[in-house]
Amino acid sequence: MTARQPDRLTPELAAWLDQHAGALDDGTQDPASVLPRLAAAGLFRQGVPEALGGLPGTDIGDAIEAVSQVAEHSVASAFVAWGQRVFIEYLLRSPNTVLAQTWLAPLLAGEQAGATALSNAMKFLSGIESLQISARQDGGQWLLDGRMPWVTNLRKQGFLVAAAVSAPDGTPAVVALPHDIDGLARSADLDLLALQSSNTAALDVRGVRIGPEWLIHPDARQYLPQARPAFAGLQCGLSIGLARRALRAAQEAGQGQASRGILGEPLQALAAQLDDLTARLIDGVRSERFVAEPWRLFELRIGLADVASQAVQLELQASGGAAYLKPAGDGFARRWREAAFLPIVTPSLVQLKTELAKRQTRLAAEAAAAEGSTSAGAASRSATSEAAR
Repeated sequence: MTARQPDRLTPELAAWLDQHAGALDDGTQDPASVLPRLAAAGLFRQGVPEALGGLPGTDIGDAIEAVSQVAEHSVASAFVAWGQRVFIEYLLRSPNTVLAQTWLAPLLAGEQAGATALSNAMKFLSGIESLQISARQDGGQWLLDGRMPWVTNLRKQGFLVAAAVSAPDGTPAVVALPHDIDGLARSADLDLLALQSSNTAALDVRGVRIGPEWLIHPDARQYLPQARPAFAGLQCGLSIGLARRALRAAQEAGQGQASRGILGEPLQALAAQLDDLTARLIDGVRSERFVAEPWRLFELRIGLADVASQAVQLELQASGGAAYLKPAGDGFARRWREAAFLPIVTPSLVQLKTELAKRQTRLAAEAAAAEGSTSAGAASRSATSEAAR
């Protein structure tokens, strides 16, 4: 099956996630319990410089692997881990060192939640939608108004949320907003089909006043392309972990009958494809290749979500009717719902495929223009030659 990676989870965390996976999915497990458990296992210190409180000898690839291993047990918990670790990454990449120094320690310890509402900004960069929060000047401060309709890891005990705003001069900027700032209102948790213990809610922003101390970066057009590989790479951990778990369940179904029977070959092929896509993802994020070539990252995100969907289908086929019976099939039913989430998490697969199609159209137009120019040049040279005769 898939290549075995070094364990990034403690045995205690893995056991807790397995025990509470169903409750984390349906919301009967207290959402407040997730973040401290993940932090206690050192999950958020993966890939953070040691001088800033991180684990020595780790990088962003290890952080992606850690999120993937959480997702093998619970995608709801991995969704929380993604939001927290991405927010930490935003601070690591921010020129506002005071902001980072103030908040990194409580974020790494799980005492403060970090939420990313920058999906809107990622779509803004691609021309998919406009920014949802605007800022107007009021002396040396900004007054913000707008809405964030879907944000994860908004822990009621306290959170910071990263948001993209249209600055008074029209420049897209990235700011951090604390949960208790005047004018910021959290909705009740959204009634999700799954992943309910993920502290996912909406935020209303009405006359929120901030100063420069809350500025993560003054220009999102410069900042976000640098942060996007970590944002999407860590997000891909959800697909990687779910696919691994479903493939393992399919392999184990019927005491190995599936692996020796008609499903053996597709299981092995899908496991090999998963390993290949995972290796390419981590290599690209580590090398920062995706900063200049974001379309390659989009292709991998699409491919990994597709592999996860196929893996769950194979699990169903390998398990047969047992997957449809309670309580034996509860784990499969949860993974089925988790797989349904992967195509729609922002940026959705439809949005990514749209961007790739636009790129292909542009490349085809450029190639046609270049061919036309070459043909015109050849015709001109031929005419000149004829005239010379």
